[in-house]
Amino acid sequence: MRRKKNYFPVLPGSPHPLAARVTRRVSFSEVDAMAVAWHGRYAYYFEEAYAELTRKCGLGYEDFFKAGLRAPIVQFHVDYFRSLFLEEEITVEARLIWDEGARINMEYTIYKADGTIAATGYTVQMFIEENGAVCLTMPKLFESCRNKWQRGEFA
Repeated sequence: MRRKKNYFPVLPGSPHPLAARVTRRVSFSEVDAMAVAWHGRYAYYFEEAYAELTRKCGLGYEDFFKAGLRAPIVQFHVDYFRSLFLEEEITVEARLIWDEGARINMEYTIYKADGTIAATGYTVQMFIEENGAVCLTMPKLFESCRNKWQRGEFA
């Protein structure tokens, strides 16, 4: 079922999702011969907003490497609603959704300049240690982020 909002349930009593937005233009290298953004580029658009958000809350790539952790994507989903075109300005929003498990639930929305939704999607990431062992409990890095999140430090 295609969704424009809320792939993940908001748990009662959980903090509001953390969010970040990036604004950019669709470039020549991202479009097909009809000047329409290639569907595979949407993952890259999501990634740009993801990186902005995770840097702000201490879950950036460098933070993971320093902590000896990795967080591979185990689920990736996109719902397409409107095409994106060459040189079109878009805004991509990433939202980190609270979860009680040792995982990262991220939702994404791509907005056209007029505010209409072009696409939505989500990713799920699981934590693994450098040696490849799956983290069955909350890693300290993520626990630290969650504690700050609960205290409202990422406003």
